[in-house]
Amino acid sequence: MTHARRIDLRSDTVTRPDEAMRIAMSAAEVGDDVLDRDPTMRRLEDEVAGSLGTAAALWVPSGSMGNLIAMMIHLRRGDRFLAPRGAHVLESELGSAAWLAGGMPQPLEWRVGPGRVSADDVRAAATTESLYFALETRLLCLENTHNMAGGTVTPPDEHARLVAAAREAGMRVHLDGARLWNAAVALGVPPAALAVGVDSVQVCLSKGLGAPVGSVVAGSRSFVAEARRVRKMLGGGVRQGGVLAATGLLALARIDELATDHANAARLAAGLVELGWEVAAPETNIVIATVPDTAAALESLTRVGVLAWPLPGGVRFVTHRDVPAHDIDEVLRRISVARSPAA
Repeated sequence: MTHARRIDLRSDTVTRPDEAMRIAMSAAEVGDDVLDRDPTMRRLEDEVAGSLGTAAALWVPSGSMGNLIAMMIHLRRGDRFLAPRGAHVLESELGSAAWLAGGMPQPLEWRVGPGRVSADDVRAAATTESLYFALETRLLCLENTHNMAGGTVTPPDEHARLVAAAREAGMRVHLDGARLWNAAVALGVPPAALAVGVDSVQVCLSKGLGAPVGSVVAGSRSFVAEARRVRKMLGGGVRQGGVLAATGLLALARIDELATDHANAARLAAGLVELGWEVAAPETNIVIATVPDTAAALESLTRVGVLAWPLPGGVRFVTHRDVPAHDIDEVLRRISVARSPAA
């Protein structure tokens, strides 16, 4: 088992571009996107904007850059922003929201469910002091799906209440929708239904959709015009970006295929429960298992060729297009044979 073929469930970012994507890259029509706008990049941005119901969109190299650009535009230095506890902008972006955007983070607890915050808490955290030295709460950052909560989904009605609460308090709203496609597929609604009312939204093409690199940040035309300037400031200007945009266009045609990843996550979770693991039922493609010793569990998994990701007190598995259902069954078989100490 030590030399078993590795099955990589660390993240849905490990997918590799398939032959169709490589052909699309080689055949892409390109131009200098910094000077004249690359034609394939422009087409991708228009398609994403249409999907999200926004006026415009901008390709960026990563989701972290997309989120940072939005925060740099929405925040003034020293402004407070709200985000659900464990949000990617709080835990997984090297503090750039504070370091580069100058924002003061305030986490909101999960009152409604894992990864989900309440409109009442948004109102309660809003700025009420009129003193000049009081913090101004200027931005609400939402995340759908919520990664660290196990890929949990915020439905449209709940999203609308959160946006309305932020608006009442004079706040702007940014949506980290890195896996918004997964949320839309899980709920059976168009992605635009989950981005209603926001000032900006970031979506990722290089996770479950299988593109090798790239995200898109979207909003009003004036927001995107400023986002283009900030992207260049951060070193994110691309020249013949159509080579990458071509893979994004192909990725958009695969959104419905995410349902397979969700089914495989449910299959994995059910199998782990049968083997004695403590696992929360997944809503999308992320499975989180609670374990008494994370290091020991990961070591045991690695020994049988299964790669997962460590969490405090747990292990995360993420299903994706490069791991078909028969590989999920193989993962369960290997874990059963290994008699992991996680059980």
